[in-house]
Amino acid sequence: MGQLTQLHCGNVQRRRTNAEFLQSSPGFCSISAALSRTVFIMEIDAKTLSYEAAYKLMIGSVVPRPIAWLTTVSPDGIVNAAPFSAYTILCIRPPMVIVNCARRDGVSKDTARNAATSADFVLNVVSEDLAAVMHQTSAYYPPGVSETEALGIAVSPSRIVRSPRIAAAPISLECRLHQILEFGSDRDENLVGEVMCFHIADHLLKEGKI
Repeated sequence: MGQLTQLHCGNVQRRRTNAEFLQSSPGFCSISAALSRTVFIMEIDAKTLSYEAAYKLMIGSVVPRPIAWLTTVSPDGIVNAAPFSAYTILCIRPPMVIVNCARRDGVSKDTARNAATSADFVLNVVSEDLAAVMHQTSAYYPPGVSETEALGIAVSPSRIVRSPRIAAAPISLECRLHQILEFGSDRDENLVGEVMCFHIADHLLKEGKI
């Protein structure tokens, strides 16, 4: 018991030392000012919001928010490319990701339909120089039209899955579809994929890290 008390006292002493160090650091005044400033908060009842209003608040609140540029292929071999507002890591072993794929007017988007049929998709990471053409793929294209062909976006064959990857993307994740989860009254579809293969530009990978 005495040993635990001594350890506890040691932890307290270290915290005091860290606090004293923080107070003596050049940025302490700005930190203190930031914590003591007055912030006027607006309270918004989420249940009163329309879909569009809730969407705007969600994408503005969850930041930084990586864009998932997904490529899939239809049963007829038509390649679809479309951006989605967010994705994140689900687990590491095996590596898995989840991508929110909201329906359009209650109907599944081409991406979700293709992924369900082929049981795969490729998640392409968007670099700044690809942002403009990525944004163009967000426009509506009929199911029989390939965004990559219409916009001249080069694709490369994947190593494991059927869907191709965007050739210019600095990072692409070949994903085998694990399942599609539906949430909410609009039954938003969330694609859960197991990463089967990583494609990473040589200059981005240093000692196993990006």
